[in-house]
Amino acid sequence: MKAIKDTELILTNERKVYHLNLSKEEIADTIIIVGDQSRVKKVSNHFDKIDFIIENREFVTHTGEYNGKRISVLSTGIGTDNIDIVLNELDALVNIDFETRTINPEKKSLNIIRLGTSGALQKDVKVDSFLMATHGLGFDGLAHFYKTESISKNKMSEEFIKHSNWPKNLANPYIISASEELLAKFSDFNSGITATAPGFYAPQGRELRLKPAIENLHEKINTFNFEGNRITNFEMETSALYFLGKSLGHNTLTICAIIGNRITRKHSKNYKQTVENLILAVLKKI
Repeated sequence: MKAIKDTELILTNERKVYHLNLSKEEIADTIIIVGDQSRVKKVSNHFDKIDFIIENREFVTHTGEYNGKRISVLSTGIGTDNIDIVLNELDALVNIDFETRTINPEKKSLNIIRLGTSGALQKDVKVDSFLMATHGLGFDGLAHFYKTESISKNKMSEEFIKHSNWPKNLANPYIISASEELLAKFSDFNSGITATAPGFYAPQGRELRLKPAIENLHEKINTFNFEGNRITNFEMETSALYFLGKSLGHNTLTICAIIGNRITRKHSKNYKQTVENLILAVLKKI
């Protein structure tokens, strides 16, 4: 098998992946990812023990045990570009031999659960509730850089493009489903399609000094329904997580704490407690 070049798979002198600064023994098969570095400790505070603490740039990892199960919690920072780094390097840790720089013949599948914060796009989605993403709707375009188009092109995404009259100068939205295994594990959580934007302001319909190019974005999202599936919330990572997870053979799921509702304009009065409640609820099910 052809060896992967040094410029493609970048390793440190300690044989760690470049950005995450992790070696193979420092990561668990079950991984919780969060955007905020400070949220890593909020998760690992509940661990029975912590074996590894690694920090590099915005990527902070704690690996330990919770109720006898080995778990890692890792911060990704904000955005699908960071998810691209995180998913590829986590996959390299478990599916590439660093000595020969070749892909392992037998592949390992990780369970990767993202705990995030999000804004609701439907009136009935309550602030301070939890929402599981059955699908990720990507406005980011990341999937189009990979040769796995069959995953990102489907009837649901085609219908959304028609419904929204999506501008031709922007990357076509793509819709990816979550892991069936993880959806079943958290089946008692509220659920919906999570829209992933490549930015916080105009890409999510916000206007400060510059006007968004897409008018009435919330209405176009809010009124979409495909076979009973509706778009419930906005954030900035899920589509890339689901796309890369499915392409690489990993189980992925996003569960968000709803800290605001963009339609009713209500906001959480104590979102930190809501996030803490979400952490505890997910750890108990893991």
